[in-house]
Amino acid sequence: MNLPRIIATAALLAMTTTMTACGAQEGGQNTSGKPSKKVTMNEQQAIDRAEEIIQQAVEGMSPKPTLERMGPLPVGPCIARDDHGPDDRVQVTVAYKLTGVPGSEAKNLVRQARDAWLKQGYKYNTSGEVDWSGPFPAIYMRTEPDDFWMDAMTGVVDRAKGEGLASIGVKSPCFLPPGKASASTAADPAAFETPQADDPAARRALAHSSRIYDALRVGSAPTQPGEGLSTVRDESGTSVHHTWSTEPLSEEERVRALARVEAYFQSAGWKVRHMPTLEGTPAVVAGHPEERTVVQIAASTTGAVRVAVTTPVDGPSSADV
Repeated sequence: MNLPRIIATAALLAMTTTMTACGAQEGGQNTSGKPSKKVTMNEQQAIDRAEEIIQQAVEGMSPKPTLERMGPLPVGPCIARDDHGPDDRVQVTVAYKLTGVPGSEAKNLVRQARDAWLKQGYKYNTSGEVDWSGPFPAIYMRTEPDDFWMDAMTGVVDRAKGEGLASIGVKSPCFLPPGKASASTAADPAAFETPQADDPAARRALAHSSRIYDALRVGSAPTQPGEGLSTVRDESGTSVHHTWSTEPLSEEERVRALARVEAYFQSAGWKVRHMPTLEGTPAVVAGHPEERTVVQIAASTTGAVRVAVTTPVDGPSSADV
């Protein structure tokens, strides 16, 4: 795989894991702004439903793409915890690259996914019609009533030729697996572990968080439940996650902080993309072209800015690459 395709893949993967699209929550409201009920399912049920939504999009596509799984997935911690739900909640994210078709067909595949989902009665989760005038559109939708969020998008492979790499991703609502009913229930140690202090990936994640903190230039909030360092293992590999939040900010302060951190990423050679959010201020998603580290930064409904750094354990031994 060449470097442009690697960069496009990293950006596509990051976009499927944005922090503000957490789906239905336990109590309070879900991400569509409607009252929600407690969400209980098991991981296999969530994966099966996500796969069903993806198949609904691709089964009628022409030309027919090959689905190539993206990782590290599918089960991970629920990052967005604005409703202060139980710490044991998890989310399932299933994402595929659509390969085996010409790069010029990426836009067409996104449009076909949109049409297929609309036929299923699914809704847009952003206001306004998609701008199809450019070669690299993206759509963001959700299911009703179960509130799975999905996207179909293109990562740029060759801008001059208008060639892209299409992907499809589905994220489940945050849910409590059966048998886990409170914040005091420990997560499965085989899936979520605290990294060792001398773990290279943990040091790399913390180093990136430190640089992001310097770029944001706002104070950090005390560590909230579910934040901090964790190691996540699944069939596709092992990654270290570091999540944290700033103190609550005004809208103007959030916009300025996000602009500063975006400028940092661009100056440091990261590939940066925006993702629309219900909060209005776009999330910043950045991919490191060498490490396969992905950073997601988004405004929270609490007024804070939430940061999530995900880095593979098999990356370079230092963040100074």
